[in-house]
Amino acid sequence: MLKEFRRFALKGNVIDLAVGIIIGAAFTAIVSSLVDDLLMPPLGVLMGGIDFSDYFVNLSRTTVASVDEAKRLGVPVIAYGLFVNAVVKFVIVAFALFVVVKQVNRLKDLMEHGEAAPEDVPPPTRQEVLLGEIRDLLAGRGNGNKT
Repeated sequence: MLKEFRRFALKGNVIDLAVGIIIGAAFTAIVSSLVDDLLMPPLGVLMGGIDFSDYFVNLSRTTVASVDEAKRLGVPVIAYGLFVNAVVKFVIVAFALFVVVKQVNRLKDLMEHGEAAPEDVPPPTRQEVLLGEIRDLLAGRGNGNKT
């Protein structure tokens, strides 16, 4: 059982996954800073100078000025501004991953075929395939080959 576990733990896929998780955690910190420190302040200014992270619904009769104060006092709130921040972070991460995967696939095609695969090229229609076959048959007949 120990040998089997060692084989599993040292497989390339497991190591790749571990590296991906570590890089993902570091990338999340960068995206969090991007959203919290660079994107949300200008959006807050455009929305009247209010910080998005302080948008909340107070569920008690205790008056609080911010989500941090509510957490410190144990006041229940629905912190929908923090949710908006999380959604923006998710969209940024998803878009960045989309771009990375697209480029990796492009490089993979380039290395396999010597050229990048054409993007969004539809497959040939049935008529185009048939015309190609007819062309090939006629070309074969002109060389003295009878089919």
